[in-house]
Amino acid sequence: MARALIQRYWDIPDGTECHRKAYVSTSISGAVGLITSAYSVALNPPDSFLEGVARTGRYTFTAAAIGAMFGITSCISAQVREKPDDPLNYFIGGCAGGLTLGARTHSYGVGAAACAYMGIAAALVKIGQLEGWKLFAEPKV
Repeated sequence: MARALIQRYWDIPDGTECHRKAYVSTSISGAVGLITSAYSVALNPPDSFLEGVARTGRYTFTAAAIGAMFGITSCISAQVREKPDDPLNYFIGGCAGGLTLGARTHSYGVGAAACAYMGIAAALVKIGQLEGWKLFAEPKV
């Protein structure tokens, strides 16, 4: 399922169909937030059911918001700059996602650090996609 979602993201050309890019990136990051919240609830059990639901929602919706900001910002950046395959678009999108995390945590420091780290990570992913880097090597049989 994860591979299918990520493939759907890469199938949409950068700088086009921003609503679809935002939807797919929101779906991917929302799924990551849901998995993270499941681990959080399983490893650190809440005192009440309501606390567990609140924690699950907090992680899931924060991650989904970060993904939405990334998808929309990187796509609009590609349209405005008229450079669809530029890693700088992904850096800008990652930085916007990081600033969203900083706003959620009410911390300038978290926002600045997340902006830098998420922006660099997103730009490296785009560079790797452009140059054909393999995350996992194919097994040699």
